[in-house]
Amino acid sequence: MASVRIREAKGGDCGDILRLIRELAEFENLSDQVKISEEALRADGFGENPFYHCLVAEILPASGKLLGQGIGSKIIKKVAEVALDKGCSQFRLAVLDWNQRAMDLYKALGAQDLTEAEGWHFFRFEGEVMRKLAGK
Repeated sequence: MASVRIREAKGGDCGDILRLIRELAEFENLSDQVKISEEALRADGFGENPFYHCLVAEILPASGKLLGQGIGSKIIKKVAEVALDKGCSQFRLAVLDWNQRAMDLYKALGAQDLTEAEGWHFFRFEGEVMRKLAGK
């Protein structure tokens, strides 16, 4: 079984964070959506007023597959711990509709699927549309 250590990210982790963002985007067939640099990650997450909070899971693999070893559950439990420690009353996850394994995990851990329960749809404004809205 793999050993997992979850810790707060540091500015020096931004290169690895960007690599993981790109790998996830490739897995989700959304590589064209990655439009951030290592420098922007560092400025946005590790400045005086960070826009995001990031955890790093250090996984020391054992032989065999990593799937099914509880790594995802450990990460979600740590996110819940950090969120509560920071005064948050909830956290949300976005999951592509074809990623049934992730949805099953989140439901098994007690998450509510807001698309099923409340009919929420998520929208995104970006790039030229944002500039037009802002008059820039």
